[in-house]
Amino acid sequence: MMNQNPNSTALPPSHNTRGKARWKLFAILGVCAAPLLLSYFTYYVIQPKSRTNYGDLIDPRSHPMPVLTTLSLEGKPEALQNLKGKWLMVQVDASACSLACERKLFDMRQLRVAQGKEMERIERVWLVTDKALVSPDLQTAIKGTHVWRADAMELKTWLPSEVKTSIHDHIYLIDPLGNLMMRFPKEADPNKIKKDLSKLLKASAIG
Repeated sequence: MMNQNPNSTALPPSHNTRGKARWKLFAILGVCAAPLLLSYFTYYVIQPKSRTNYGDLIDPRSHPMPVLTTLSLEGKPEALQNLKGKWLMVQVDASACSLACERKLFDMRQLRVAQGKEMERIERVWLVTDKALVSPDLQTAIKGTHVWRADAMELKTWLPSEVKTSIHDHIYLIDPLGNLMMRFPKEADPNKIKKDLSKLLKASAIG
């Protein structure tokens, strides 16, 4: 029978088992997070010359999602944070909704449908910047869009616009983590937006 070394520093079996389990958990978490971290590193650090996105990429570190003062048309509190986990197409317009406004709303509806089986990963949001009535007919036509009232100054502080445009001219894209990541140009070509959305949904496992 072998004598045990009284000076041995071997850990009890239970401690070794817990340690191995902990490292396995860290490894699994690392593998799950790697694709997302790699995609952001590629977009914002490497920025390959072959990238051909139509929308303007926005550094999410410069425009974190704020806690906005938003209400449903019925006056109930709402929050963009509650839509995390989905890709969000967002537009900002007055309740009167000009022809350009209507076009963006209909484009967002069709862009979502055009993604086929991936459409459930996308939500549409119209942030209304005044307290006037929104046409019931328009609400029916864009059924499924989250129509919320928001403070215009809060939105201007958060959302960047191009030179000689306003936040009313763009469709913005927010990723499932809540990062504002892309802005589409004024009078954007929906076919080109569709290509950007398709690429992002295909490349991302989140949302």
